[in-house]
Amino acid sequence: MKAAYFAKHGGPEVMQYGEVPDPVAGPDQVLVDVHAASVNGADWKVRAGHYSASLQMPYIPGRDFSGVITAVGDAVKDLRVGDEVFGVCDVNTEAAYAEKIAIRSGIVAKKPASLSHTEAASLALIGLTALVAIEDTLNLKAGETILIQGGAGGVASFAVQAAKHIGARVITTTSAGNRDYLLKLGADEVIDYNAQDFTKVVSGVDAVFDTVGGDVAKRSFSVLRPGGRAAFIASGNTAPIPERADVAALRPKVGRDRQHLERIAELVTSGAVRVPEIKTYPLSEAAAAHKISEGRHLRGKLVFKVR
Repeated sequence: MKAAYFAKHGGPEVMQYGEVPDPVAGPDQVLVDVHAASVNGADWKVRAGHYSASLQMPYIPGRDFSGVITAVGDAVKDLRVGDEVFGVCDVNTEAAYAEKIAIRSGIVAKKPASLSHTEAASLALIGLTALVAIEDTLNLKAGETILIQGGAGGVASFAVQAAKHIGARVITTTSAGNRDYLLKLGADEVIDYNAQDFTKVVSGVDAVFDTVGGDVAKRSFSVLRPGGRAAFIASGNTAPIPERADVAALRPKVGRDRQHLERIAELVTSGAVRVPEIKTYPLSEAAAAHKISEGRHLRGKLVFKVR
């Protein structure tokens, strides 16, 4: 099969495209012909060697995908050949930048017929991360106010809509060019981070969801009410430590299961969450896609059209 991979850590230029061995489904796995695979911010960090894990080279990155099942393991009883599915690779496992993938059957879900493979792939990991953060970790309630940092990104834009669906008031930060985009997604207030200091115009919120990291993450504690909570996905494996004792700092534990994927499908097919803006690339142009992703100012999602 064809795949995009790297044989050493480095910049986008280390990405290669070529033949690699086909995967084989284990007893509890399905083999999927990948039709689309999405690009996530973690992908270029893995390629660049920012994580401590030792990788077996050549390494195929990519965490979420959509495609068609072509084989099922002996222990798989609830899926069959021909099913259209989407999913996210197991934790600490990747390989979606490829024409085929073998994956545990319990962590894929049937793709809604109303969504294309490109759309389903774009939603899997961002939706999973957003739902674990907003619903499971922050336990956001109707009537509460949340500040979502970096609202135009994939995870954050899903989170904006999920929070509005719950009934929360949503404030978000972005650049001026994304203001109208986020208002259309339902944000109640949009702050241009180039023109305003969010700590000067926001205060007393119930929750913060930070997708930016760095200094933005640390300063986010100041806008919380006493007893407020903040969730962080761009500050490493642990949440930053607040300088005040009356707030909670949380790191969402983004696992893998079919239930969350089905929740994503439900929200999107019901119209509560829109498919993000998508820019597509052929799998052979993984290096170009990584350059865009690494710039960190993307609106929406990058997706490889594999078939």
